[in-house]
Amino acid sequence: MTKPAPCRPFHTARDDEEAARHIKDTPQTRSPSYRLAFADPDFLLQDNLRPVRLQLELLKPELAFQEAGIAATIVVFGSARMPAPEDGAGSPEKVAIYEEARRFAHLMSEKRNGDGMRNVIVTGGGPGIMEAANRGAQEAGARTVGLNIVLPHEQAPNPYITPELSFQFHYFAIRKMHFLMRAQALVCFPGGFGTLDELFETLTLIQTGKVVPIPVLLFKEDWWRRIINFDAMVEEGVIAPADLNIFRFVETAEEACGAIEDFYDES
Repeated sequence: MTKPAPCRPFHTARDDEEAARHIKDTPQTRSPSYRLAFADPDFLLQDNLRPVRLQLELLKPELAFQEAGIAATIVVFGSARMPAPEDGAGSPEKVAIYEEARRFAHLMSEKRNGDGMRNVIVTGGGPGIMEAANRGAQEAGARTVGLNIVLPHEQAPNPYITPELSFQFHYFAIRKMHFLMRAQALVCFPGGFGTLDELFETLTLIQTGKVVPIPVLLFKEDWWRRIINFDAMVEEGVIAPADLNIFRFVETAEEACGAIEDFYDES
C-alpha cells in the first residue's frame, strides 16, 4: 500500500518566493515594502534584526550537523601561522607543530567514539594548525568540519574541509557555541589571541559548571608555561589549585589520543 503524501494545506515559503518573482511590475510591487520579509536582504540586515540573525546563525549549522548525523566532535585550536612543510616557510619548530596536529587528527579520525562512530575533527577552518588538523582527518578518510568567520582581511576555508561541513560565521559568540555544543575533547596547540580566547572560554565554562568536563589538552608544555603562568594564578588566589586539573599538557599525538581515551574509560 502506498503511503499517502503528507497533507500541506499551505504553500511553502519556497513556493511563495518563486511565485513572487513573477508578479506584475507596478510601482507598488517595486516598493521594498512589498518584498517578502524572509527574502528581503535589506530588511534582514537591519540592526533591529540582529536577534533574528543570531538565531539563524545558530540554527543553520545545527540543522546541517543533524542531517550529517554528527553528535560528537574533537575540537582542535591553534595558530593560523604554523606553515605546512611544503610551504618552505617558518622555523623547523613551527613546521613540527603543524605535523603533530596533522598526525593527531589522523590518529583520532581513525578511532571510533563511544557510539561506534568515527571521531569528527572540528577546527576554525583557516590555515596553519586548523589546516593541519582538517588535513590529517581528510587523509584518514574521515569527514571534517571547518567553522570559518568573516574577518577584515580575506580568509578562505582551507581545502581539506568536507565541503558540506564548511560553515561561515559573522558572530564570534555563535561560532564558539558551535565549537563546544558537540565537543568530546578540546585540543589546543600554540596560538595567538584567538586560540587563547577560545581556550579560556572553555576553561571558564568548565570551571563554573556551565558545561560538563571534557578533556582539555595543551600541546607543548614549555610553550604554554612560557606564555601563561598558571601557577602564579593559583599563588595570587585568582583560581583554585583544583582548577589546574581542568586541563593537562601533552607532547605527542599518541599521548593526546591516550589522554582522551583514558578520560572516557575512567568516566
